[in-house]
Amino acid sequence: MEEQFNIRLEKLKKLGALGITPYPYRFDVSHRFKDIIARYQDFSADELKEVPDEIRSAGRIIAIRSMGKSAFMHLFDGEKKLQIYLRKEMVTERDFALYHLLDIGDIIGVKGRIFKTHTHELSILVNELTFLAKSFHPLPEKWHGLQDKELRFRQRYLDLIVNPEVKDIFRKRSLIIQNIRSFFHQQGYIEVETPMMHQIPGGASARPFTTHHNALNIDLFLRVAPELYLKRLLVGGMEKVFEINRNFRNEGISMMHNPEFTMIEFYELYKDFNDYMNLTEALLLNLNRELLPDNTIQWQERSISLQPPFKRVKFMAIIAEKSGLALEQLWDEAELKKFIARQFPDEPLPPTFGKMLELMFDFYVEKNLIEPTFVINYPKAISPLSKMSRTDERETERFELYIAGMEIANGFSELNDPLEQRRRFEAQLQDREKGDDEAQLIDNNFLNALEYGMAPAAGEGIGIDRLVMLYTGAASIKEVILFPLLRPRE
Repeated sequence: MEEQFNIRLEKLKKLGALGITPYPYRFDVSHRFKDIIARYQDFSADELKEVPDEIRSAGRIIAIRSMGKSAFMHLFDGEKKLQIYLRKEMVTERDFALYHLLDIGDIIGVKGRIFKTHTHELSILVNELTFLAKSFHPLPEKWHGLQDKELRFRQRYLDLIVNPEVKDIFRKRSLIIQNIRSFFHQQGYIEVETPMMHQIPGGASARPFTTHHNALNIDLFLRVAPELYLKRLLVGGMEKVFEINRNFRNEGISMMHNPEFTMIEFYELYKDFNDYMNLTEALLLNLNRELLPDNTIQWQERSISLQPPFKRVKFMAIIAEKSGLALEQLWDEAELKKFIARQFPDEPLPPTFGKMLELMFDFYVEKNLIEPTFVINYPKAISPLSKMSRTDERETERFELYIAGMEIANGFSELNDPLEQRRRFEAQLQDREKGDDEAQLIDNNFLNALEYGMAPAAGEGIGIDRLVMLYTGAASIKEVILFPLLRPRE
């Protein structure tokens, strides 16, 4: 690699001897490659001879085929590939000398006219060559693709150069976010921004990242969720709010998890979790119209319909069904503890009843929820911010949406009783003392806001990264995040 670098460095120095600026400030592009192809692809060679257009375009060299006094090169402009043809008698001596200093990976600008070769390939016949930037390293595997996944994520710029289809994922990601933002604006929601540094981590059960503010001499936490701030806005009378936000959770990295991720959270006064399940179906149907002509996604060789209405199952009932444990045994902490000890003898016993239930759900249920399914009525033990169920005081009006074995959304009727909320926070502290380091802390500022009165409301969070995984068929969350967190190389 060092030898390659030095050879290319010498070529860069020779450009100066030719009076060429190696890194010019700008270059006028009249046509992108996709526009050239769309406009001229169906022209015959004879018809192109009558076209007077002069083309100015630019791209990265991905292939060079030299034939002495002429050369074919393929350029890639980030979206499309196009051939150029250079002949000695068609360019200046300086430009032909420049051609001999070019390497694969260099970026150049060209001026010329469109023609078709004897093999009918659309090409630019160059009459002017402009050097734009030097690549000091050869492209990976000579354009055959960057196969090392870790290298792809560490050097995403190379991934984008040699795997053009990767750009399609991020174009679709941008389209999804635009569509979601437009949907909520059309529904009358106001987009807001809330703090990313919190004095008390809250709004979700997760371990936070800690930082320190020097001037105030206090520890702060990167937010695990914006929920408690957004609900303060409901107290203030903002009826419909949403935030597309970055969250940070100090947890493991997996195919489904990145410590830094994107969510949308949205809240509306006077609604409950039934309204928000309906709203979620409407949101996905709106995305389908943009992205899925037949409301169907292809997920790991399976076709999954995203056509509402979605199936609804109760949290405890589906665990009982899949595990074979009777429903009342599942509600009995002592019985559940015995069952887990038998079924998972090599695993440490979860420290709390809530963690035991989550283990049961993760093992017996989650990966089997392939078709869109709302899991509803989560137990109060694992839903500290949700309103109690109207039919069973052990449960709450909470749902999670699962598709392709992934949690996509989490929503509920918001708990707006400050006295009950304090009791729930206190129960979380007891769970923390038992060893649950993800249990939530008491946020007195939030409780103080609730004490001023918050009308009935519903709230929900949707994972943008996982939603993009669904609509692009990506098997790993790393595929849909431009720069995922990776372990540093030694």
